[in-house]
Amino acid sequence: MFTALKRIVKSGVVNFWRNGWLSTATVLIMTISLLTWTGLFLSNVVLTSVLSVLSEKVDISVYFSLNAKEADILAMKSRIEGLEEVSIVEYVSSANALEIFKKRHEGDEVLLKSVNELDGNPLEASLNILAKDSSQYAAVASFVGENEFKNIVSKINYTENKIVIERLSNIIKVMRESGIIISLVLGFLAFLVAFNTVRLAIYSSREEITIMKLVGASNWFVRGPFIVEGVLHGIAASAFAFMAVIPGIGFLGPKLFNFLPEINLVQYFYGNFFGILFFQTLAGIALGIFSSFMAARKYLKV
Repeated sequence: MFTALKRIVKSGVVNFWRNGWLSTATVLIMTISLLTWTGLFLSNVVLTSVLSVLSEKVDISVYFSLNAKEADILAMKSRIEGLEEVSIVEYVSSANALEIFKKRHEGDEVLLKSVNELDGNPLEASLNILAKDSSQYAAVASFVGENEFKNIVSKINYTENKIVIERLSNIIKVMRESGIIISLVLGFLAFLVAFNTVRLAIYSSREEITIMKLVGASNWFVRGPFIVEGVLHGIAASAFAFMAVIPGIGFLGPKLFNFLPEINLVQYFYGNFFGILFFQTLAGIALGIFSSFMAARKYLKV
């Protein structure tokens, strides 16, 4: 068994080197596919992080009438916090709202003087509500407008933020679907190239295959070298792809960090270095084995 396996591996390595140009083309296409897959994965990480940051900045605010009692507002706050869709509810009292307003316009003396001359505080108390997911704001806004405290609510700014919230949800959906489609297309192209490489290798080795069958070689002994060749294609492609990813991360990571400090792509990559390497290599080997197996099954009649 060990001797047969050794010969299969040796024959596969010989085929890999003997079919130099075919192997190079196959490895090149598979490398591009793996690079794209890894790039899409890392892009998804970045986009998800960006959208998460943006989602945290998008909320809905519930404003209350000036005569609303603080006890009723806090009771409503407690009810909203009990919703599964809600992550955080922040209460801004009328006094706090006025203080924030003054700090925001501290350079506008005319405006501040006008506010100070008023008999009372014109600003309303409010609740700032952050949902766990941007798609859940509609349900939260509906609850706020229909509960028993709705009479003290003067305004819900969900309508103003609705377009932004919907766009965020659509971006997440479109990017994920696009990534899946691109990955499948490139995977199929890599499969076709590897498939035809093995097909040509089978054709060029047809005399050797005939001789092996005449001397009693088993089906797997004949097919084995082509499977090994596919494994080598996958390993070589994953190695080249990973060597290309590292300088790419080193170049883009700091630029992205300077633009968005919340996202450290370099830290994420090296924190998951072995996991990314493992799955990229596994994907390359799986693609190589599958392509070789299908080609051998179709064109190698043993």
